[in-house]
Amino acid sequence: MPRALPTKDAAPSVGITAVGIDVGGERKGFHAVALTDGHYSSQLATTDVGALARWCRETVRARVIAIDAPCGWSHDGHARPAERRLMQKGISCFSTPTREQAVGHRTHYFGWMLRGEALFRALEEDFPICRQLPVAGEKCSFETFPHAIAWHLRGGYADASQKRTQRRDLLRQVGIDHLTLTNIDLIDAALCACAAAHVAAGGECVTYGEPSTGLIIVPAHAALTAAAHPASRPPF
Repeated sequence: MPRALPTKDAAPSVGITAVGIDVGGERKGFHAVALTDGHYSSQLATTDVGALARWCRETVRARVIAIDAPCGWSHDGHARPAERRLMQKGISCFSTPTREQAVGHRTHYFGWMLRGEALFRALEEDFPICRQLPVAGEKCSFETFPHAIAWHLRGGYADASQKRTQRRDLLRQVGIDHLTLTNIDLIDAALCACAAAHVAAGGECVTYGEPSTGLIIVPAHAALTAAAHPASRPPF
């Protein structure tokens, strides 16, 4: 079963910059949003993995980074344990293949997952991938999933066909209604950034999966607002 637990050594998020990243293929590239103390601070769209890694490290000086892409591959060609758990709860998601299947796919269908792998590798020296719940405030990166974030924060229901409206509403409820979030990629990046801020503050989280093929980490229901935007009253 997924676990709902506080991250280790919960601490205030004062002064912490958290980044969320939506991963696309080579043409669409990456969309990133940074939050500082739970407030929108900046964004970046780029196709360059190295440029994005430098932006996270040097420009915004991120502490925690949440990425909407697999942080590990399937061992057997079937859905990873994290994805099976999500599906069992009714949260639809992609199944991650083996790396060999991704590389060899004739239409490069899984190219965006390979781009996600490249990003995790570019960040890992400074932002180790979470293989368990992280210590609050420590530098790390982790895999997350906007649909699962929305599902949990909306009390166990999220409609993918209404994702732009529902996810923007969630952002508004934590005080993020920035005019430059003009497309679903930036909206998803901002929602991932909220998850990163929540983790950084030691907020209650739900984890899916296991260390070998990757953990997916999302905020628990009713928990996001207090950690990511402490001045707000939780609406859930």
